[in-house]
Amino acid sequence: MTGNNAGFSVCGTLMHTPSLGEVQIIETALVSVDARGRISGVHPPADPAYRKAKGAAKKSGSLIELQEGQYLLPGMIDLHIHAPQWPQLGKALHLPLYEWLQQCTFPLEARYADLDFAERSYRSLVENLLANGTTTAMYFGTVHLEATKLLAEICADQGQRGLVGKVAMDNPDECPEYYRDPTTREGLDDTCALIEYIRGMDGNDSGLVQSAVTPRFIPSCTDEMLQGLGRIADEYGCHVQTHCSESDWEHNYVLERHGIRDTQSLDNFALLTGKTVLAHSNLISDDDMQTIRRNNSGIAHCPMSNFYFANAVFPARRALDLELDVGLGTDISGGAHPSMLHNCHIAVTSSRALEDGVDPRRSAESRGAPGERIDFKEAFWMATTGGARALDLEIGQFKKDYAFDAIVVDANVPDTNLIVWDEIDSLEDVLQKIIYNAERRNITKVWVQGRLVK
Repeated sequence: MTGNNAGFSVCGTLMHTPSLGEVQIIETALVSVDARGRISGVHPPADPAYRKAKGAAKKSGSLIELQEGQYLLPGMIDLHIHAPQWPQLGKALHLPLYEWLQQCTFPLEARYADLDFAERSYRSLVENLLANGTTTAMYFGTVHLEATKLLAEICADQGQRGLVGKVAMDNPDECPEYYRDPTTREGLDDTCALIEYIRGMDGNDSGLVQSAVTPRFIPSCTDEMLQGLGRIADEYGCHVQTHCSESDWEHNYVLERHGIRDTQSLDNFALLTGKTVLAHSNLISDDDMQTIRRNNSGIAHCPMSNFYFANAVFPARRALDLELDVGLGTDISGGAHPSMLHNCHIAVTSSRALEDGVDPRRSAESRGAPGERIDFKEAFWMATTGGARALDLEIGQFKKDYAFDAIVVDANVPDTNLIVWDEIDSLEDVLQKIIYNAERRNITKVWVQGRLVK
């Protein structure tokens, strides 16, 4: 990893999606980055300033020129990761959600009282996500304050933009005795302590790592905890992350306990804000969507884990048409793949499954939900610009004054599945191929806030 002590410029084929459904591709674009790691200019070759800016960068030795077959994309934004679940990635996916939590996940998360174990796991996680092109990650930690501080430190050290939350879970009816906040007061105090620690953390002057108030989900929290977390979110003005209407069990639990749906309940506890990210949201209604939009909250669509644990597919097309801020999440380890490009692919696939239906015993007319599909453009938007909008951060696209969070995808690496046929593939075709076929090996450079971290 290298720091960025001076500005530099990158010249090459640029691909991003500044608005939903629009992919902008500029060949031999010049992106100028200042010493703060922010974009000072995006120059297409026809720009009158292009030749002068490129010449100055070349003369100063600060010009990075991409080769043919290399493509500059915004860094990927993962809105939903359970950081402590990294060691069980790809395991126990045959279990229903409740059993998966009680039998596998809670026992694993309880191990993070051991800081040596936490160090090994979290460092491996952050390194692997950066290598897969995830420049921004929103993390659920555990109930352990010190281990969650360590996760924030590792994000800062490795140069990943992180939003980190200590999980709050104090409900003895739903949380095992060995793994929950000892008291509501301690859970709230630890949440405040983490927020203040991250804001004053050494090496975090730029605010690259931020904190997030993190009620695990309504079933794991008492009403007193939820009320307290709403007050903390308001007092500190920080991000909020939680699960919302993920599965039938969780959705019905809230209906029985509060007599209203997840979205309304979270709103009543002041946990829906312009910096809130709601994971999953598969079972939300049109009224819920309007409530989310009215509060300017975002949604983390987790297409892979929804297949395994939610028994439902999030209606991404409907949410996007209602202009909700929808991004993507891997939901590690409920989602079994760390690559956001792979999750773009699964997002498209899940929308097709929702639209077409999958039960062959039903007639074609009654099998699916017409008009629900998205394509690769919308999936790419969600993984970049949509995720940025959900977080209310100036990232996710190549735009003046935005942070330079970017990846280079290289189709020239050996043994790749990303095969480009110059005579038949348009550049938009190449982007689609990147989403469907690029792997970790194809991501050869990663910058976060102008810092080269891979």
